[in-house]
Amino acid sequence: MKLGVVQLILGLAVGFTQKNSNFQPGRNSIVQMFEWNWGNLAKECETFLGPKGFAGIQISPPNENVVVGDEGRPWWERYQPLSYQLTTRSGDEGALADMIKRCNNAGVRVYADVVFNHMAAKGGSGTGGNNCDPSKKSYPAVPYGPDDFHPDCMINNYQDVNNVRNCQLVGLPDLDQSKQYVRDKIVGYLNHLVDLGIAGFRVDAAKHMWPADLSAIYGSVKNLNSAYFPGGSRPLFYQEVIDYGTEPIKKGEYTGFGRVLDFVHGGQLTNVFRGQNQLKNLQSWGTSWGLASGSDTVVFIDNHDTQRDNGRVLTYKEAKQYKMANAFMLAHPYAEIPKLFSGYYFNDNKQGPPGQDNICAEGSGWVCEHRWRQIANMVGFRNAVSGTDMTNWWTDGYQQIAFGRGNKGFVAFSLSGDIKADLQTSLPPGTYCDVITGDISNNSCTGKTVTVRGDGKATIHLSSGEPDGILAIHVSAKLTSKL
Repeated sequence: MKLGVVQLILGLAVGFTQKNSNFQPGRNSIVQMFEWNWGNLAKECETFLGPKGFAGIQISPPNENVVVGDEGRPWWERYQPLSYQLTTRSGDEGALADMIKRCNNAGVRVYADVVFNHMAAKGGSGTGGNNCDPSKKSYPAVPYGPDDFHPDCMINNYQDVNNVRNCQLVGLPDLDQSKQYVRDKIVGYLNHLVDLGIAGFRVDAAKHMWPADLSAIYGSVKNLNSAYFPGGSRPLFYQEVIDYGTEPIKKGEYTGFGRVLDFVHGGQLTNVFRGQNQLKNLQSWGTSWGLASGSDTVVFIDNHDTQRDNGRVLTYKEAKQYKMANAFMLAHPYAEIPKLFSGYYFNDNKQGPPGQDNICAEGSGWVCEHRWRQIANMVGFRNAVSGTDMTNWWTDGYQQIAFGRGNKGFVAFSLSGDIKADLQTSLPPGTYCDVITGDISNNSCTGKTVTVRGDGKATIHLSSGEPDGILAIHVSAKLTSKL
């Protein structure tokens, strides 16, 4: 066999393994914990995320960023790198390492949001005490200098691939990842995080970097830390490639060496659960809707950017529809890796995070969507039905649907009107707790219950006037018979 063919095969093999989630068995969902500090995240992994069956967390960029004090410390300062040192307002390297260790021990993997398309456009001091001068392209704490960047030009034409990938995104000095020195600095940063126990990376602004450069960088990153992962495990790379189908840069250019974040997914489900498309049409949910293959993608309803994009997608501000869209994402078998979001209340789109004391308490300023019963319990549903196909599809022909997941679970949704019907499930006979309205406590349900009869049928009651518009039962929420 020729050397070139061998290299191609090896490259394809590495690319495939860089799509592996690295989840612990029986867990299936990531949640983006936007702007949480490392100490609170460690506690949340141990006390809530781990026990509730979450598979992973995506953390805000852990590297030093410029302090944007003149604009009130906005959230986007985290996306203005000053160095690759691990000190931010979330904590220092020691706190980061402690959090990663504790989360891994709780069964929750950690995925770092990493920014290496560009460096900070604002000058001054950083969260680690270093300084930079963007006007001179001087970042001495890396160090980067003028020769490490593309020539100055602004992105002003998204139909021009070279303009998008070689010029400055909103004025941010654009690193040249084709240069070996720049690659080595990036790989060194990623390797440092791997040594600490990171399971993978969300790559910011991947669309603005050349696929060949990213493939080379990812392939140079070391295998995961064997203290937490099986030997030879590769980091998961999932990449921000915003592709709505109207530009020449396509998400498929990036799927040979990692996964992509599919922005079409949240937009399409937003349309459905806002009533702009019919629930019945979700029977064909998947690639026919313009989505990437489920094995190539990480799907989500909202993230820190789209939350602030003039109502493009559902957020906590439309709570009922938001819960329904997330529940559908978690219930449906299309995608292998769903990503939830947990953030804070905001009115100003640039607003930074509230204080970290009593996080998630009423009045703290934090939304904590991941703790909403309807979302957290659907994470448990997804774990329970893992490996099963969609079965027993039912619709009223308009805005009501129901379907099963093999013999493990069953869900129903209503956007209009009441469901009161005997529907076929494949669940074993028995009484089940509706995990949307309640939890199991002492073998009883704090919400509604559903009885599956011997023929697998169940009488489903769901009113669109209820707070959530969803019903969900699964085998791990079955009440045991009392003697």
